[in-house]
Amino acid sequence: MQIICSGGRIGGIGQREIVTATLVTKNGNTGMFEEQGDKIVEFASPVERGKRVKRLELCIGREVRQLRQKHSMTVTELAELASLSSGMLSKIENGLTSPSLATLQSLASALNVSVTALMRRFEERRDATFVPAGGGLKIQRRGTRAGHEYRVLGHSLGDEITMEPFVITLTDKSEVFPDFEHPGTEFLYILEGRMDYHHNGATYTMGPGDSLFFDAEAAHGPESLIETPIRFVCVIVCSAERA
Repeated sequence: MQIICSGGRIGGIGQREIVTATLVTKNGNTGMFEEQGDKIVEFASPVERGKRVKRLELCIGREVRQLRQKHSMTVTELAELASLSSGMLSKIENGLTSPSLATLQSLASALNVSVTALMRRFEERRDATFVPAGGGLKIQRRGTRAGHEYRVLGHSLGDEITMEPFVITLTDKSEVFPDFEHPGTEFLYILEGRMDYHHNGATYTMGPGDSLFFDAEAAHGPESLIETPIRFVCVIVCSAERA
């Protein structure tokens, strides 16, 4: 097996020097690897690596365009400030070329941001959680002792807010709970059954299709169970510092 190593930057736009290696086996098959800290990460193929570079080019282009528009600058004006041609800037904004680090530094300086700010959308995670019908993790919460069943459908923990979606089920064996009070806002959407739900002294009779959005710091909770079983979606949103 032969190992061919080279130092450089992916597509000319990396923030740091990397070492890449192409491994050539006896039968001629190749694989591409990248050194990331103390790990060696394989790229499935040069095509996959190319796709990653293309995504980065598009993200940089969108960020440059948005920042330019935020500063109310034309393509010509920004190009002049960054010592680029209008055609080159247009290609960058449309993700049609891979800008060098020097070009990124010029653009960042002209836009009064850091170079890393131009790449931030590439680094952001865009996760998704799929829960099939009837799924969700059954968890214990304050109302569990009163016969309320909670199934969490996901959890988003960000720098600024947290969000928790649940499906809650109440049966004829469930008890109405005195009061819930907690930080954040809450949204309810009834899927099945009917109940009276109270919030801050007001009572709402709710059935399938009805919803309620409210400040969760005020006392709230089921007041009476009219038709069971009752199933409803509950989404709680709260600032991360108060969660």
